[in-house]
Amino acid sequence: MTKKPTHKSKPSEASASAQSAKDASIALVRQARLTELSAEQIVTELKKCNKTALSRAITLIESTAAKHQAQAKEILKLAFGPSKSLRIGITGVPGVGKSTFIEQLGMMLTKKGYRVAVLAVDPSSSLSGGSILGDKTRMQELTQSPLAFIRPTPSRLTLGGVARHTRESIILCESAGYDLILIETVGVGQSETAVFDLCDFFLLLQLAGAGDELQGIKRGIIEMADAIVINKADNEAQLKIAQSAQIEYQRARGLFPHKSSGWQPKTLTCSALHNIGIDAVWSMIQEYMTLTQSNGHFAQKRIDQNLSWLEKTVVESLREALLLHPEVIDQWDQLKEKVSKDKITPVDAAEILLKTALRTKT
Repeated sequence: MTKKPTHKSKPSEASASAQSAKDASIALVRQARLTELSAEQIVTELKKCNKTALSRAITLIESTAAKHQAQAKEILKLAFGPSKSLRIGITGVPGVGKSTFIEQLGMMLTKKGYRVAVLAVDPSSSLSGGSILGDKTRMQELTQSPLAFIRPTPSRLTLGGVARHTRESIILCESAGYDLILIETVGVGQSETAVFDLCDFFLLLQLAGAGDELQGIKRGIIEMADAIVINKADNEAQLKIAQSAQIEYQRARGLFPHKSSGWQPKTLTCSALHNIGIDAVWSMIQEYMTLTQSNGHFAQKRIDQNLSWLEKTVVESLREALLLHPEVIDQWDQLKEKVSKDKITPVDAAEILLKTALRTKT
């Protein structure tokens, strides 16, 4: 007897359908979890070093839903306070080995008993708005440590978004008892400047022999750096190249004014791949901390960080309020068209929108 052929969905279609259903289920679970606990309950769990509560709090901060934003503000209010943690910003061009370096540094620190949080300022997908890199897959060994927490923070494609969400995440990590907060940038564009304003120690990772050794001076990043670490000195030949670059960078650094911290920036070499030189980097950071805590610079920088947070929050809030103003929205396209046709100057158009938002007659 011949069996009748059965019509089945193509494997790819079935797989896509199953994945879609799974994603929908995950979204529903996450949505339910966000509303399960009050702000007070989340902060209570946060102070018990509960990683789930920390992840939940950061998710609320990154959410654009009004309800979640209201709860996030309450959580921040309850979690905010003095902190003894160390905030380390780490930047470098893509391919310099930031993730490997951070994992080796994180593993060394957790073995010493420190609690380490890693916040990666991740580029956002232009389609989904979510993170692209997925740092937990890049730092698998560190992820398994009970003393480590890793969280990629989507940039939302705006420099201000980077600073705001990362800054708030730092506060939550500190409230959860993490001793060191490692803030990684993707090293593309101006996110380094935003992260520099958030950290106590700013470290620039470089590759030896990758084009013009002094190219960083043109971008001003070397001037911001408290240390330059030349990575991927993985063999004898690469070490020689790295040592040559080390001398060049150190000479170049001498062209810049002295830092207000009293710290003389250093240049080191390392091989994150082979875990060589990572301990020397940590010793240098400890030396920096001893100096800046004794001369008062560390405390002053924390004050400056909060004042910068205030200023940037005001600017971002005003911008959002302006662009979401109903009457501004009504006039936006019309004014853009006039500007594009040279019928009105951009300055005059901006003035009209500002007066509209402030409910002043134009």
